[in-house]
Amino acid sequence: MKLEDRRVQALAAALALIVVAATAYVLTGLNEQRALAARQAEIAARSRQVMPFDLERTTHHFAKSATGGVQTVTSDDPADAEQVTLIREHLAAEAAGFGRGDYGDPASIHGGEMPGLRDLEQGHDRIDIRYAELPAGARITYTTSDAPLVTALHAWFEAQVTDHGRHAEHG
Repeated sequence: MKLEDRRVQALAAALALIVVAATAYVLTGLNEQRALAARQAEIAARSRQVMPFDLERTTHHFAKSATGGVQTVTSDDPADAEQVTLIREHLAAEAAGFGRGDYGDPASIHGGEMPGLRDLEQGHDRIDIRYAELPAGARITYTTSDAPLVTALHAWFEAQVTDHGRHAEHG
């Protein structure tokens, strides 16, 4: 076989490998997107069993800070008094529970292996948790000087945003 023929065959083989690798990469990405969409649908269904407000009419915001972060839930329509009341009642109860180390609601929605969850339960007495009403909902502020707990809060926030999909956002 001539050198030129071997080069053509080698080039064809290399191109075939590139096509196979690219196809595998695309299919992996599609499978990951499908898995995430399925997880978010599952989380939305569980959320409806725990949260009294309507996920389709509210938005969760998770803003990280150097000392913890702020979780805010607001009605998409600030004039929707029913949603605002339900948000406030729920977040007030959650803040009280979190202050006692009770993270049962997030665990029932996201699973017991949710990032940061166990650390927050175990370190709850080192986190200052404050509830406040807002015109369109409420917020919970988490503050700690314990660096591992800040890391746990940030991981917990990330998991919330990922799991809640279009119902949650950073900031």
